[in-house]
Amino acid sequence: MKKDITVTAEVRTSRGKNEAHRTRSAGKIPAVVYGAYQDPISIAVSPREINRIVRSSTGLNTIFTLAIEGGETTPVMVVDQQVDPLKGTLLHADLKRIDLTRRIRVSVPVVTAGEAAGVKVQGGLLETITRAVEIECLPDEIPESFTVNVSDLMIGQSKRASDVALSGSMKLVSDAQSVIAHIVALRAEEVAAPVEGAVAPAAAAAEPEVVKKGKKEEEAPAPAAADKGKKPEEKGKKK
Repeated sequence: MKKDITVTAEVRTSRGKNEAHRTRSAGKIPAVVYGAYQDPISIAVSPREINRIVRSSTGLNTIFTLAIEGGETTPVMVVDQQVDPLKGTLLHADLKRIDLTRRIRVSVPVVTAGEAAGVKVQGGLLETITRAVEIECLPDEIPESFTVNVSDLMIGQSKRASDVALSGSMKLVSDAQSVIAHIVALRAEEVAAPVEGAVAPAAAAAEPEVVKKGKKEEEAPAPAAADKGKKPEEKGKKK
């Protein structure tokens, strides 16, 4: 999205770590501008102005004017940045010249709106799967974001990239079947929690088997009792 913002820059005549350190000590950061079939130029820009653009609502999709002292004035975008991992300060930026008459490819955030019926009525859960889609369009037509209404979604239904409303020169680059958001049912174990004090079915089924084993053990001495009732001579014959 083209914004009425102008950032001034100075040309850097030398490179290297020492030069980059001197640039940062002077309150600026090293950067490079390239693209549009022109030679890249090493420049120095204000980190505050670049941060203000990157952290705006349009973020990296912001197109602004770069005015190089003693050189060109051209529309550009921030395409890459290097940040100090400990301090979080901006160390370097890559800027790309933009031809406002040619289509470019950008990633645009997608947000959901509305209360899904599958959540409100069926007690389901809304899951957001994709938070951005890639499109191709003219620079002046880059949207700040896309909004997808999920009010009509029921459990098992979803909104896909193909449901994103495009206009003007916009063309979807992302897979049209990519899921943006869907409604899922809650897990079964959360719905049917075990009742405290209830006897497990397996334990109840095993109980009769234990009783049967006990009965067999009690009936085992029966043959010995039969021998006891026989006459002495009958016992001797068997021996």
